[in-house]
Amino acid sequence: MSRRTERIASLIRTILAEAIQRRLSDPRIPAITSITRVEVSQDLSVAKVFVSVLSPSEARRKLAHRALQQAAGHLRRLLGQELALRTLPHLVFKLDDSLRKGFETVQLIDQLGLAAGGVPDSEPSELDEAGDASPALHDVMEDTHPDCPPHSAARARGLAGGDPGRQEAP
Repeated sequence: MSRRTERIASLIRTILAEAIQRRLSDPRIPAITSITRVEVSQDLSVAKVFVSVLSPSEARRKLAHRALQQAAGHLRRLLGQELALRTLPHLVFKLDDSLRKGFETVQLIDQLGLAAGGVPDSEPSELDEAGDASPALHDVMEDTHPDCPPHSAARARGLAGGDPGRQEAP
């Protein structure tokens, strides 16, 4: 990737992360949905957006992916308002399970440490039935992942009202 396409990919990632967290009010998209990376083609015609959805069920992740694909036109329009490009790339969303797999690996290591008689480093953090992460997981995401804005951590803890237009799925 050239320097220009890398810069554009970075801008797209930032704009879309903010738009997904604050502007989309689709209940199919969980609060902890983050963009892990964006790959833009050399001719800027296509942008592959890799998205991580932390949810215990595969069906819920696929539902969120489908919701993002359906919102691609709206998100592309929002990109057009922020970017000064002659042509805007078509957005193609791809599920990325790297964050979920990393979280599961850490949980497994913690479990092995407990089985060996060790002391846990932190309280266990799991996803609840609704597919939302516990506050401990959200704190880790906030510290390690730039797409996890601070207001989401408060919403995950139930301390803030969040976006009044956004409703969580049952």
